[in-house]
Amino acid sequence: MTVDPTTPARPEGTPPIRKARVLVAKLGLDGHDRGAKVVAHTLRDAGMEVIYTGLRRTAADVVAMAVDEDVDVIGLSVLSGAHIALAQQVIAELAQRGLEDEIPVVVGGTISPKDAKALREMGVADVFGVRSPLDELAPRVQLLVKSDR
Repeated sequence: MTVDPTTPARPEGTPPIRKARVLVAKLGLDGHDRGAKVVAHTLRDAGMEVIYTGLRRTAADVVAMAVDEDVDVIGLSVLSGAHIALAQQVIAELAQRGLEDEIPVVVGGTISPKDAKALREMGVADVFGVRSPLDELAPRVQLLVKSDR
């Protein structure tokens, strides 16, 4: 058996870490997608499977795509300032389908500390501001992946 020295050792008996399937979504009228594409490429380069929705999706579109693609995490990229309303819509759509505890939602964009706190209180699993270091994205998203999915 060959051991890859770049792969961290797992304690015996623990399940292997499964790479995340992430849906990166742009909701509403926000037409600025450069950041979403950078995030998608960063996660893909970290070995994750990434599905990008394209622009101007609704919460129902995003949740339907998440279900169809069997994703582990939904990432919302919002630069329009509507992050609270859009995240609420996605979380409500997940709840309608009984998936609010199954698919965590993360939000990134121009988000004040006050709004980041409000997002977390409404059930958003993690918040990434515009200055979040790219090398932190994949590890933080990977922590949200449930091993039993």
